[in-house]
Amino acid sequence: MAGAAMTALTLGTAMPAFAAEKWDMPMAYSASNFHSENGVQFAECVTEATGGEIEITVHPGGALFAGADIKRAIQTGQVQLGERLLSGHQNENAVFGFDSIPFLAPSFEASAKLWEAAKPKVEAVLEEQNLVLLYNVPWPPQGLYFKKEVGSVEDMKGVKFRSYNNTTARLAELTGMSPVTIEAAEVSQAFATGVAESMISSGATGYDQKVWESLTHFYEVDAWLPRNYVMVNADVWADVSDANKEAVTTCATEAEERGLQAAKDYTQFTYDGLREGGMNVEPASEELMSGLREVGETMTQEWLEAAGEDGAAIVDDYKAMQ
Repeated sequence: MAGAAMTALTLGTAMPAFAAEKWDMPMAYSASNFHSENGVQFAECVTEATGGEIEITVHPGGALFAGADIKRAIQTGQVQLGERLLSGHQNENAVFGFDSIPFLAPSFEASAKLWEAAKPKVEAVLEEQNLVLLYNVPWPPQGLYFKKEVGSVEDMKGVKFRSYNNTTARLAELTGMSPVTIEAAEVSQAFATGVAESMISSGATGYDQKVWESLTHFYEVDAWLPRNYVMVNADVWADVSDANKEAVTTCATEAEERGLQAAKDYTQFTYDGLREGGMNVEPASEELMSGLREVGETMTQEWLEAAGEDGAAIVDDYKAMQ
């Protein structure tokens, strides 16, 4: 769908004879990002499946709320539902960071098993926060972006690194980089102005933000596959009829399946796009990977200490599936 059609667009078909229930759905990433496109399709599905009783207005690109504010806006009822990268809130509860443990689950298949192990714990925490999970979609594997050639962890020292959660900030610290908190919508400007010089993210983010205009190298390290979560306010959800709950849940299941396939398809597409933009896209050297794995082992232990019994149960259940 064209990007222009995705900005704050009320989705629906013919105007129903009754007053439709209107929901706002803020999303942090650009209208052209596959997560946002998937959100629009989900919204269209809900309108159709509920016979127009629920109409959802999608607000991509942090237009309604900045990414860091979306979860709180849903919790407090400022909006009915929205999408958020929950690992950005692991300071509230370490369980939210399960999907950002370096090198624990570096593939789509492994990520799916890790989510299966973590889902009950995550949903329990969300329930305590007045939130109901509708669906979630992984990002492609995370790689490292730089504006210079990097062959080892030593080469990373002193680089200004874009941080978006506790994990990325800690990664910067352990590799000698300087973390700078930057939301997704601000990535291009941060690199263009020199506020940041590096980041760890998927090929999708780099492609969407045209980072080749400022950066030169992307290294395929497959560090982790973080997830975006679409959540609804629990009080709003309680007032939805059983028939419409079933309709929304069905649309959510379809969105989850569609989003997963899009993430897989988008991986190679965005790598090719980065190359076409002029970036060097290649696997990291063994020396760099060796140093990063050592950092990953340290971060895994730190996360397990912070997450306590819930974290240990997630990792144990995940390893039992291997």
